Amino acid sequence: MLHAETACSASSPSGKAELCKSSITSSNLVEASSYPKCQPSKGWHFFYLDTMALLTLPIILLTLFLGAFAGFLAGLLGIGGGVILVPLFLWLFPLAGFPDPVIVHTAFGTSLAIIIPTSFSSTLGHRKRGNVDWHMVSYLALGGMIGALLGSSAAAVIPGGYLKALFGALQILIALKLLFFHPHLPPERPDQPPKGQLLVVGLVGGFFSAFFGIGGGVVAVPLMLIVLQLPIHLAVGNSSALIVCSSFAATIGYVLHGLQAPQQAEFSFGYVNVLVATIVAPLSLLSARLGVKLASRTSQDQLVKAFAVLLALVGGKILFS
Repeated sequence: MLHAETACSASSPSGKAELCKSSITSSNLVEASSYPKCQPSKGWHFFYLDTMALLTLPIILLTLFLGAFAGFLAGLLGIGGGVILVPLFLWLFPLAGFPDPVIVHTAFGTSLAIIIPTSFSSTLGHRKRGNVDWHMVSYLALGGMIGALLGSSAAAVIPGGYLKALFGALQILIALKLLFFHPHLPPERPDQPPKGQLLVVGLVGGFFSAFFGIGGGVVAVPLMLIVLQLPIHLAVGNSSALIVCSSFAATIGYVLHGLQAPQQAEFSFGYVNVLVATIVAPLSLLSARLGVKLASRTSQDQLVKAFAVLLALVGGKILFS
């Protein structure tokens, strides 16, 4: 069992400084936020209670496992990693002792930072199959980056508790979409969509992505199918390229707004936790490839339904907790 001891000076009734000690073990991390804030005593320690960054070996290993699991599910089910990563971070960051006011925003910003390389890898794969139209992507990306900056700015001024509830409701809506939404698609467009439509679809997808800290494919792909009337493979490929640009812009937005916040979690750059992103991103990429390989050997319909039920349960827990 991991054990750490910190020491700080506390004023006694007599006015003299006395030494106080706080002991924390891996079994009571959650309660650590109730300990008095202390400066770390001399020597090497696992915990620094003044910054609330409770970075221990079990938490790091847990982060590695959850990151790999998120990437695996994303590859297996074809679902953007954000709908998996954000709930995991909402659970993990309080355990790691992040300050309460920044937990939700940091979960969103960190998720978007991880989505950048994941969606870039996906875009390269779609490009090799000829499923990315760069002329369309240029207008989609322009709208997406503007929408992402607007979405991250809107999220930054909303208290974390409200954002968390909205995200829980979003999880339930996505689950219902996966289970019941099977629209009649219009005929595929024989020509290029109007530039204005491309900009609007990119704007909506980028805003949605940034506001909820997810890739946004659950909105962008249906819009490309119904509004732009694109073939499904082209819609998915263009959506991946759009997500690269919108996630990049949204991450910048979360960094800039987080730098102005009075509190930040340890190892964070604004609302992006650099340590967690660095740990999770490579594993998500590798495990996503494993999930893609396994997906070809399993029934996608059953997996999507099972995942939708899981999303609904997670969304309900987030919404009503």
